[in-house]
Amino acid sequence: MHVKILDESIVERAKARGLDAIVYAPHFTRFPNIRAKAEAFSDDDLDVYPAREIFTGDWRTRKHVLAIGLTDPIPDFITLSGAMTELQRQGAAVLAPHPEFLTVSLDESDIREYTVHAVETYNPKHRERHNVRAQEIARDTGLPGFTASYAHLRGTIGEAWTTFEAPIDDIEDLVRVLKNRAPRRIFHRSGFEHHVRCATEFAHLGYENTWGKIDRILLSGTEPTHPGHIAYEGRFDDVRVY
Repeated sequence: MHVKILDESIVERAKARGLDAIVYAPHFTRFPNIRAKAEAFSDDDLDVYPAREIFTGDWRTRKHVLAIGLTDPIPDFITLSGAMTELQRQGAAVLAPHPEFLTVSLDESDIREYTVHAVETYNPKHRERHNVRAQEIARDTGLPGFTASYAHLRGTIGEAWTTFEAPIDDIEDLVRVLKNRAPRRIFHRSGFEHHVRCATEFAHLGYENTWGKIDRILLSGTEPTHPGHIAYEGRFDDVRVY
């Protein structure tokens, strides 16, 4: 939990790294498309579970929320409270990825205010101080942790993973163990190669967050996850920020 990219090479690498499942949550992609692609790349050796990392707020106040177990599409660029209300309605597992990281994350007060089921305590994009702070947040809020490769790049697949004691055969099981705070263990690789992969993922932020990309997303109501897109039928007009 979770990766941003999915193709045959990603599946092959995940299997080679010994993973049983990955959570696929690409940016700015509508949930039906995510779900269809996840199903297409699942097989007997690897489950691919669809999810959404939702961009709440506007460009200056954005906070990311990872939702697993959605039943209906949800757009980006709606208020945090609006997103949390919708996720509760859908019964999704709500996770805090990269807490208090840069300007894109839930902080401790957000996590205390809303129903959050787990806090990411290790992320390859983090510097060490970010991971330490994330672990403090999990401890102080009494929430279990999780980790993710957060892979935007193929090489990061399998660099960090979470194992659960309970069997997980489908996405309903995954949602259940997350919401029930089931026992789990968190692992990540180490050594020079791991640090290089982490540094490469961090450097990728420069590309990911270019103004040109964000301007294109925000200014056009035809983008797939814009709340004004026709696919959402105006359901989020009261909580949209663009």
